[in-house]
Amino acid sequence: MKRNFLFAWYQTPRGKLLRDLEVEYLQKAVTVSCQQNILQIGGLNWENEYIDCDLYKQFTVIDTKGMGADNAQHIKAKAFALPVQSESMDMVIVPHLLEFDTHRFQTMREIERVLKPEGILIIINFNPLSIWVRYQFLLDKKMSDSWRGYFISRSRTLDWLKLLNFEVTSSSKFNLDNFTTKQGRFINDGFSYFYNAYAIRSIKRRYNIIPLTPVTNANKQFSLVNTMNAITQNNSHE
Repeated sequence: MKRNFLFAWYQTPRGKLLRDLEVEYLQKAVTVSCQQNILQIGGLNWENEYIDCDLYKQFTVIDTKGMGADNAQHIKAKAFALPVQSESMDMVIVPHLLEFDTHRFQTMREIERVLKPEGILIIINFNPLSIWVRYQFLLDKKMSDSWRGYFISRSRTLDWLKLLNFEVTSSSKFNLDNFTTKQGRFINDGFSYFYNAYAIRSIKRRYNIIPLTPVTNANKQFSLVNTMNAITQNNSHE
């Protein structure tokens, strides 16, 4: 997994605009309590811009190179084999990691495993149709040589989430100077060539099968009725 293209992109004029928009988005998206557990998979080194790591003591960054804000908790590990207890996280943030992960679907399974039921998942990916992202990829041969990623369409991400029993609650598109968000079951409404990235917010659902109530013994009901009749007859004789 190599993310050199991501950090080289952030140094370009359009990349800096995208970075600022993603900071603004994540500031609004992190809605859990500071006492709850938040896991970010893939360090950025500017986490302090959208989350107060001194306030959120349970904020942990997992990265193979140990990247992440200095005052956050760090774990060096592979995304597809998270050293995290099952159903222990209230929120998982995945910023531009899946498109550089050769084991991306196993990583998704690990995310589902570590999230609590009703836990929140936020995924940010590049728009595979973006003219600007593709242009930057072709323009700079140095970045091209470092590219080991795989663009993931929003529709494919939605399919993965549905397969893993996540309910998508909102989807956002990042343009050059703003981002737009839609709520509800909308979401596969086409895609523009001019959006650089997209974000999806979803909730892990846990569906349990409710067993059928066993049929009670009918003899007991008849016995109860006979008892009531007997009491009534006795009262009438008296």
